[in-house]
Amino acid sequence: MKPKKTILCVDDNEQALSIRKVLLETRGYRVLACNSGELALEAFRRGGIDLVLTDLLMPGVDGSRLIEEIKRLSPQTPAVLISGRIKVYERETLADLFLPKGMYEPAELLERIRVLLVRKRGPKRPVDLHPRAMDVAHASVA
Repeated sequence: MKPKKTILCVDDNEQALSIRKVLLETRGYRVLACNSGELALEAFRRGGIDLVLTDLLMPGVDGSRLIEEIKRLSPQTPAVLISGRIKVYERETLADLFLPKGMYEPAELLERIRVLLVRKRGPKRPVDLHPRAMDVAHASVA
């Protein structure tokens, strides 16, 4: 059995956080839920996070700043920025994806998360080398 992917889910709205957590857990993800950017950053620094899903507008460390810090620590970690108040995010962001709350179906969020995690992991199999290239590689080792 392959290990579950861990998603760090961040929102200062406890109800929204709870709904997202249940949605993700029912799809087989392990979810670490935090209600502030500061707590999320502490959780991320402990390691083991495969993707970050964060609200944009939060007191203290907002979602955009949280993603900046996460990308500084781990550039390959996918990050999704969501907002209920802002429908189009025009500022420069390091987020891999911006979604306005209520403007997407839960299935769309789950599919986009799946795609981001697949991209992070890379191809399932190594690229097959041409048989002749394999012979040259083995000959140089001998």
